[in-house]
Amino acid sequence: MQSLPAEIYSVDAVRAMDRYAIDVEGIPGYTLMTRAGEAAVRETLAAFPRGRRWVVLCGAGNNAGDGYVVARLARAESLQVDVVAVTDPAALSGDAARARDDYVACGGTIGAWPRSIDPEADVLIDALLGSGLARPVGGAIADAVAAINAHPAPVVALDLPTGIHGDTGQRLGAAVDADLTITFVALKAGLFLGDGIAAGGSLAYDGLGVPDACRAKASPVLRRITSTVLRAALPPRRRDAHKGDFGHVAIVGGGPGMPGAARLAGEAALRAGAGKVTVATWPGHSALISAACPELMTCAIDAPGALSELLERADVVAFGPGLGVSDWARAAFDVVAARTLPCVWDADALNLLASQGGDAGRNASRVITPHAGEAGRLLGRSARDVQADRRGAVLALAQRYGGTAVLKGAGTLVAAGDDVPFICTAGNPGMAAAGMGDVLTGVIGALLAQGLAPPVAAGAGVALHARAGDLAAVDGERGLMARDVIAALRPALRAASGSA
Repeated sequence: MQSLPAEIYSVDAVRAMDRYAIDVEGIPGYTLMTRAGEAAVRETLAAFPRGRRWVVLCGAGNNAGDGYVVARLARAESLQVDVVAVTDPAALSGDAARARDDYVACGGTIGAWPRSIDPEADVLIDALLGSGLARPVGGAIADAVAAINAHPAPVVALDLPTGIHGDTGQRLGAAVDADLTITFVALKAGLFLGDGIAAGGSLAYDGLGVPDACRAKASPVLRRITSTVLRAALPPRRRDAHKGDFGHVAIVGGGPGMPGAARLAGEAALRAGAGKVTVATWPGHSALISAACPELMTCAIDAPGALSELLERADVVAFGPGLGVSDWARAAFDVVAARTLPCVWDADALNLLASQGGDAGRNASRVITPHAGEAGRLLGRSARDVQADRRGAVLALAQRYGGTAVLKGAGTLVAAGDDVPFICTAGNPGMAAAGMGDVLTGVIGALLAQGLAPPVAAGAGVALHARAGDLAAVDGERGLMARDVIAALRPALRAASGSA
């Protein structure tokens, strides 16, 4: 399996790459189709070596052509292969028709769609529709999708699961839930957004020998946060370093009855390398937080003036964990919003910002970290609308509020200015638990305090947080707690920076 590239493209861009490879680089379209089939057979055999009875479901266009190549090559591997044509195979043209004819010429047969799938099949190949789908799936294709999803055998999707929009990842009516997707030429955005993340299952990639010159003609719509990005953001420390070199983070939160969130953010900031951390909190929580974590300094905020004095000494503000929306929280909001320190805002800080319609001003040094619900309030949209176009939403957040926007969730996005947004492909469902956002706030705050620019601190912080979550989930995702992720931050930092 080839490693996943950093760049992710729109469907139109990948289609243009195909055309450039054929028209300019002189690679025949059928050669590309054959290479796709070879890659698919190779990856399927590696993933499901016990599967000896394959059913290939072919639909329309070149995706069906890929399926016929897979069927022909799988027969050559002495597998039992049945091909089911869900749409009229006579309607195929060009390379797809040639692939059909070559499959038949080597002794393969094509069965009509029987409205069910052989119950004895142990691998299903989804070659129904390609990445150009733009309308809801219906008719026989929808029936086939339902049958695929109801069948117990593992499912391999060619290029993109049928029914998933190639750019947004949204389900277009019915959609295949694959166990493995093998995508070709370049990564498509729909595999990393919305429903496409779960529908695609595990992801394999093959560039099909297409020269990089073909990809250079297109601009990516997203970039993965890779190990290269993290290593650049986390250089080795000087041997003569002291705590003052790594910044002072002020965590502002922990309103009445909510000390835990502020403590989690503070501990995460220390574990992520901040030199000093002070938790500015409701007076009744100060002693409790200090006793629970003596490495944290605390500041009891009983009046706005006390917070102003603390912020004069701080290098970075992490605002919002456990803040609440009380009068105390609103007073803290007024003080923090008047500052231009590098900062990260989360949770109720964002809800208070949304309630003011964004009138707290644009701040180029601010990182905002909403989940879909908070992003919806900030943009005046529903959470569903945000999820339907996550890339568009994170770009809108960065444009409206300035600075850097982090849209949390599966496939967390990071956007700043006109740069191509970053996407995090690490992390796991166990991280859908209380306190995880507070930990992320502390991590980003710590990286800001260590001198990283806000977009870099946000991207590196998101990836570090996610990788720590994956380390913490080695013994299982269910029951994962925020404190488990904090405990895994040090090994995640060590792995990310390549240091001992």
